[in-house]
Amino acid sequence: MTGLHTYNNISNPHDGLTEIERTIRASIEWAVKGKDTELLYSALIQNDELFFFQTDSKSTIASFEDFRARTEGFFMRDDFRAIRVEINDLRISMSPTMKTAWWACRLNDYNEFQGKPANWENVRWSGVLEKIDGRWKIFQMHFSKAEDLVPG
Repeated sequence: MTGLHTYNNISNPHDGLTEIERTIRASIEWAVKGKDTELLYSALIQNDELFFFQTDSKSTIASFEDFRARTEGFFMRDDFRAIRVEINDLRISMSPTMKTAWWACRLNDYNEFQGKPANWENVRWSGVLEKIDGRWKIFQMHFSKAEDLVPG
């Protein structure tokens, strides 16, 4: 495990969080791992409950099929290249039932689109997972940029 992990409080780490971290990382690192969509899709709930806000209002995802279409239509293009991902200050918490978890971190996602940088730097990233049939699945994510860090 890396970073700061919690289980109901900051001083009580829990071994089960390693699997949660793997799921979180799979959802963002899949592209630097050869655009492995099987890895990506395995991290997400595959129904209409998948939801996440992007850093702009027009790119909200409201279902797995919406997400799959955007993934296939943009990230799988030959002119999109994933370079590396950095996850900083990762905090994972788990409910007392150990069936729901949530995380927050800062994300640097370095990419290239049509030969030009297409990076997300200092993005705040949070989300919610649920354990379904013994596997952690992401149901919700939120990406945002702190206004004071966005270049004017």
